[in-house]
Amino acid sequence: MSDIQLTLACEDYDRTRPLKDGLVKPEGIELNYLVMSVEEIFWRMMKYEECDVSELSMGAFLTAAARGRRPFIAIPVFPSRTFRHRCLFINTASGVERPQDLRGKRMGVPEYSMTAAVWLRGLFQHEYGIPPSEIHWIQAGEENPGRKDRVDFEMPAAVRLESRADRTLNQMIETGEIDAMMSPRMPTCFMNGSPHVRRLFPNYKQAEMDYFKKTGLFPIMHVIVIKRAIYEKDPWVAQALYKAFCAAKDLCMEELYDTNILRVSLPWTSAEYEQTRDLMTADYWPYGLAPNRENLETLHSYLHEQGLIKQKLNLDELFARETREAFKI
Repeated sequence: MSDIQLTLACEDYDRTRPLKDGLVKPEGIELNYLVMSVEEIFWRMMKYEECDVSELSMGAFLTAAARGRRPFIAIPVFPSRTFRHRCLFINTASGVERPQDLRGKRMGVPEYSMTAAVWLRGLFQHEYGIPPSEIHWIQAGEENPGRKDRVDFEMPAAVRLESRADRTLNQMIETGEIDAMMSPRMPTCFMNGSPHVRRLFPNYKQAEMDYFKKTGLFPIMHVIVIKRAIYEKDPWVAQALYKAFCAAKDLCMEELYDTNILRVSLPWTSAEYEQTRDLMTADYWPYGLAPNRENLETLHSYLHEQGLIKQKLNLDELFARETREAFKI
């Protein structure tokens, strides 16, 4: 019996690259690994459901599921997770010096519903006491005008959201049309050294480490999903893919701490790895549902609290049951 052919859409991460390069092969599956930007992947999957297996926004996946749209089932593989303090930028004339100063200010965001924005609004509310209703939200494309949310949702009545199809966040943050912006990508004006734009947290690494020490959260951004029709026909693919993603990540971590050569073009990767391990444990990027439950429930609660989902979900139902435990000899 020949292997089944599945197409995976995923960014080119070190932790998934062994799958892309064929060093790790899922049992019974011939994998066609398509590399695209995550923004394009999410748009094409949420709009057209193009690929068999895909990286997907964790927030978009939960929001769509809460609205009854469930064309995918997830496996507990989280290819993207990151702290977001580094993603907050301010105009230097805005008068914003600390997070509490954002109250009443104009905050730009590429998509109000994007996972990064959900996590940051949760940060504002629970760490600094600023609910979303106390910020004036401006939605616009980061570098190109006209960007829209990928998922449908109902904007809470108490929240002010203004869409600007004619301007970009990059333009508005530099000119002061907005006081601040949150964006996974750095605005080009900041990258080009504009004197009018800086980070809200200049020492963002320390702020993010302090956040982890306090909360224990390493925020999940993306998840791997399988088309439900494929899973229902061949449920074994969930376990096969999960095992393969785990093997690829294990290989990545071994190479990351290889002191023989520098595989990454940074001089102190070993020291960075050791510092991260000492703070967050050796398995600081866990897969599996159990070790990530608090992380997932926190994001889930933020989505509900912010009104993006109207009722709580049973998270277990959204993940393939075959991935909840593994065979042991």
